[in-house]
Amino acid sequence: MQQHRIIVLGAGYTGAIVAGRLAKQLHREDATITLVNAEPDFIERVRLHQLAVGQELTPRPFAEMFAGTGVELKLAEVTSVDAERRTVAVTAAGGAEELEYDTLVYALGSGWDTQGVPGTAEHAHEISSRPGALRLRDRLAGLEAGQSVVVVGGGLTGLEAATEIAEARPDLDVALAARGGLGDWLSPKGRRHVRKVFDGLGITAHEDTAVTAVEADRVTTGDGASLPAAVTVWTTGFAVHPIARATTLEVTDTGRIVVDETMRSVSHPDVYAVGDAALAMGPGDKPLRMSCASGTPMAWQAADAIAARLTGGKLPKTQPRYFNQCISLGRREGLIQYVTADDRAVRAALTGRFAAGYKELVCKGAAWGVANPTLGVPTRRRRILRTPATPARAAA
Repeated sequence: MQQHRIIVLGAGYTGAIVAGRLAKQLHREDATITLVNAEPDFIERVRLHQLAVGQELTPRPFAEMFAGTGVELKLAEVTSVDAERRTVAVTAAGGAEELEYDTLVYALGSGWDTQGVPGTAEHAHEISSRPGALRLRDRLAGLEAGQSVVVVGGGLTGLEAATEIAEARPDLDVALAARGGLGDWLSPKGRRHVRKVFDGLGITAHEDTAVTAVEADRVTTGDGASLPAAVTVWTTGFAVHPIARATTLEVTDTGRIVVDETMRSVSHPDVYAVGDAALAMGPGDKPLRMSCASGTPMAWQAADAIAARLTGGKLPKTQPRYFNQCISLGRREGLIQYVTADDRAVRAALTGRFAAGYKELVCKGAAWGVANPTLGVPTRRRRILRTPATPARAAA
């Protein structure tokens, strides 16, 4: 009988984990696993602020990562998905192609969100992608001492970007503009530490400040003020890849695919979605936020659910939850904010060099987990149950 065709779109943290974890669980004679990605190596997205200031990241080629696993890497850009015909249109080096699937895993992730603010797309820099981080690196390298950098967005990415830039280039005038208070979602201890680090690095915090326009040399705020900015770094959130919105899959108003507790599409049972592209519910019936902390357990859940449905195994029941938020504040400082299962800050937090070391271990562990998707636990490849028709749609 024909092999079950599994296609995984996107090889970020979540897509790469799903592909590798499935390869460990399914018999190679029964299934093909094709991982479609535009780049040949794995990008540590959580380190792109480091790349932006000139630090070199460890190369992680997929050819080495998936050697001997049975995962086939398809270097191509995804252009569309037809969920009714079960096909994916891609553009590879040889031109346009159409790939057929029996089970699809959608892990195309997200990019920066300009939020429609005038001038952002033309003048601001983003660090949600490697090309964006490299462009910012070149721009920062060309700045003279005393020139200004404004980081827009007071979330995790904004804090990490501002502190990394200020530490690497103490000769620059670095500022951060946040809609709310500085670190206002953190515990009192966490907020105090962020302020201490900002003060030590000479970063100006513009709190309760909305940026309404970006120009080549400045940003305009909601109260009409103008902040000088030789470079503007935009970190106000993420927008998902637009391909899902153009399909018949059920998506939210922001284009995220609605999934059940096993990360399977609620409208198309042969499609799974993980990471930033999926809307999955966590503890307290709250949507999981876009993050590596959410994406990794979502990837485990999806891979294990696909394998279980295809082989007649037991479906996973573990609900993704949160334990802490790990924030790098340059290379020498960090903050580990402990949180509830539904991601609300508690009083406990780690700070300083120990927290920076903790965050570094988390980043290294995340990359190791991509190359070791079962976390070193031995697994047995199981045979797929043969059915006369579409296995993924027929499975309960």
